[in-house]
Amino acid sequence: MNYCSNCGSQVVLRTPFGDDRPRYICDVCHTTHYQNPRVVTGCIPQWKDQILLCRRAIEPRYGLWTLPAGFLENGETTAQAAARETLEEANARVVIDAPFSLLDIPRINQVYVMFRARLLDLDYAPGSESLEVELFREAEIPWDTLAFPAIEQTLVLFFEDRRLGSFRMHNETVWRQPGEPRR
Repeated sequence: MNYCSNCGSQVVLRTPFGDDRPRYICDVCHTTHYQNPRVVTGCIPQWKDQILLCRRAIEPRYGLWTLPAGFLENGETTAQAAARETLEEANARVVIDAPFSLLDIPRINQVYVMFRARLLDLDYAPGSESLEVELFREAEIPWDTLAFPAIEQTLVLFFEDRRLGSFRMHNETVWRQPGEPRR
């Protein structure tokens, strides 16, 4: 950050009185600019024993598969955002069932909030951010071409819970970077 979004003056990086970390501060209007993690929200759209995945038509990770997800917008809940992202990316309507995973990704300052969801019907098609949209059974998931480690981790947890016959809320940290092999 170079300039204050309030007054346009140049900002400086220093630790404000009473704080414990450097922040961008405007010495003209005295605004402290806090930069906090971004929230990504999405869902695991289910139809019977299948999951709906989208093949990305945008960067990052163009051409790879993902669950429908994106950044939370101001004025919406995480569940509303998950349903909106599913409609935008897959033209699919869902009923959001329950929160499923909260994944921290400290290296890129993101938090993923993923929900279990049910497709209302089979009327889906690629949105502007997707090349294609397809239903997959667990054995058909394109594990080697999943776009993001958080999506892979969510799917692994989902299928484990499904095998156990009970879904629970997961809270984990994602350390692996995209393209890095699974451990």
